[in-house]
Amino acid sequence: MIVGGGGARAPRAWVRTEARDPMEACPFCAVVADPARARVVHEDAHTVAFFPLTPATRGHTMVVPRVHSADIWQMGEEEVGHLMDAVLTVGRLLRAVLAPEGVNIINSAGRAATQTVFHTHVHLVPRYRGDPMGDFWPPREAPRDEAALDGLAQRLRAAGLSSRRP
Repeated sequence: MIVGGGGARAPRAWVRTEARDPMEACPFCAVVADPARARVVHEDAHTVAFFPLTPATRGHTMVVPRVHSADIWQMGEEEVGHLMDAVLTVGRLLRAVLAPEGVNIINSAGRAATQTVFHTHVHLVPRYRGDPMGDFWPPREAPRDEAALDGLAQRLRAAGLSSRRP
């Protein structure tokens, strides 16, 4: 289990311990169970929002659902709705208090997307001119294969017709 995070009783770093139950090994479940383990800035019936151990910018906050799921694709629509409601609430708080020039809202699902903690979470990263985040999109001059994009768009539209939820 990883515990810590700088709350009133917690150390300033996450501490890894062995856990028998995989759910006990989840650092975000540990924060949900005991919010004093982190610097919590918002809680509601469905989510907890807190600062990560190594914030990318001033005010960087993570919003996690109270119910464990490895990634957003394992969540139901209602659960995702509660998560996004909290993202909006926390984003509005960050904008009101910090007045950033922008905010990135980031969810990484899967190792290839750089997910390292497998409990669904959304990062709200306030952005400021010259902040350490820098640009993370490819340059606009990146080559595009128009025919491949057209084909992919057609495949996605066709798949959408057969995969809609009732």
